[in-house]
Amino acid sequence: MRLCHSVEGSTAGKGGIAQVAARAKKREAPKTRAKRRASRTRLTRAQIEEMFARFEALDPDPRTELEYRDPFTLLVAVVLSAQATDVSVNRVTPALFEAADTPEKMVALGEEAVSERIKTIGLFRNKAKNVIALSRKLVAEHDGKVPARREALEALPGVGRKTANVVLNVAFGQPTIAIDTHIFRVSNRTGLAPGKTPLEVEHTLERVIPEQYKLHAHHWLILHGRYVCKARKPECWRCHIRDLCAFKQKVEAPA
Repeated sequence: MRLCHSVEGSTAGKGGIAQVAARAKKREAPKTRAKRRASRTRLTRAQIEEMFARFEALDPDPRTELEYRDPFTLLVAVVLSAQATDVSVNRVTPALFEAADTPEKMVALGEEAVSERIKTIGLFRNKAKNVIALSRKLVAEHDGKVPARREALEALPGVGRKTANVVLNVAFGQPTIAIDTHIFRVSNRTGLAPGKTPLEVEHTLERVIPEQYKLHAHHWLILHGRYVCKARKPECWRCHIRDLCAFKQKVEAPA
């Protein structure tokens, strides 16, 4: 992936990574430190700015790895991706969307036919039920269109806050942040937004991430967690934000 780079070539090269981190911490005023503690981040504003500047430099236009055609097919793909990998979802959605790429066609296809097409992913029966139910509701209450409002999205069967945030961000260009396991882990491990619940982490990220980076922050953090800051063994030796990260048990490269 494009985010899998070492610190060489990033903005950290200006004076050395240790010097960049030291300067960022030194520039912080007492009032800023108090504000940082209140927002539950362990990083300084300068460190956070530097972190997202590096993400942007490495991947200016990050995209979801789910395959979709429009807001409706994106919504379905995200619902199917719960407790499943994007890769497994991408294996089943081409055939599903070939048969039904609108709410009306999905309702006509029926729950059993949807189940048959998605049976290789986890919880497929319940997901098929939700896909049909949300399709019916879109037809009945939204003229077959996916709404661009959080409350309306969360009122759809099988759609929670995380799914709504993904759709708002990817389909409608809103600067929302959907907290999945990768973002939750990266936010806590790096000290960017420590929290005990996804909602707590989401609110902190909304407060501390600079406005100019919020639109793509969701994808940068997901991709970083998926390919570099992995759950069992983070690959710190090739992490481009290593010097900014508050994680103390840095993992060195295998011998």
